[in-house]
Amino acid sequence: MSDDPEHRTRGTGRLTAGVAWAVLILGLWLWGREVTDVRRGVSAPTTGDVAAVGRPAGVELPSAAEPLGEAAPRRLDIPSMGVRAPVVARGLDGDGAIDPPPFDRAGTVGWYAAGTRPGAAGAALFVGHVDTETRPAVFYKLSALRIGETIRVVRDDGTVAEFTVDDVQVIGRDRFDARQAYGARDAERSELRLVTCGGTYDRKSRSYTANVIVSAYLTGRTT
Repeated sequence: MSDDPEHRTRGTGRLTAGVAWAVLILGLWLWGREVTDVRRGVSAPTTGDVAAVGRPAGVELPSAAEPLGEAAPRRLDIPSMGVRAPVVARGLDGDGAIDPPPFDRAGTVGWYAAGTRPGAAGAALFVGHVDTETRPAVFYKLSALRIGETIRVVRDDGTVAEFTVDDVQVIGRDRFDARQAYGARDAERSELRLVTCGGTYDRKSRSYTANVIVSAYLTGRTT
């Protein structure tokens, strides 16, 4: 692989995507044991291919809405990112990590189907690529999300679950805490986690140094 920065940015996706999914193994293992009561994280700046994270001062967040009934996701909309992405159910691969969408579907978001359904009580997990060998992917701008912005999940029962972002973290691989990242912060409310690669590119390990994790909670619904 070339050390040219432009080549690195275009070509890292296929080599580095495994980083985001590999760190999910422990999180999914803990999830099956009903991890709850996780303290709120602290937003941190990211560097590299995406914009810096920020927590605007004085943002008043809405109250949490009551969880909805069970329904599978069909589309994920993030208006501030211009994302309207189809959602596909994913399981675990042979190594026990979540299996991401294929690279030829870089605009698609994967949902961990053995976990929580978005809108129901608990934390539902969505994963997406940050880039491919040739272009940015669906979650390329994920770390630029701001506290208070909206994420919508179109569900197969005809409802749209509306979530409000309440935390954006960039967690280095050397300090990754699955309990902090994936456990529900309030077991009685409906939450989302959106995950992709982040930080800077490490040429030696051919991987990004961190994961971007966006947290959001249910604040409304439409039909």
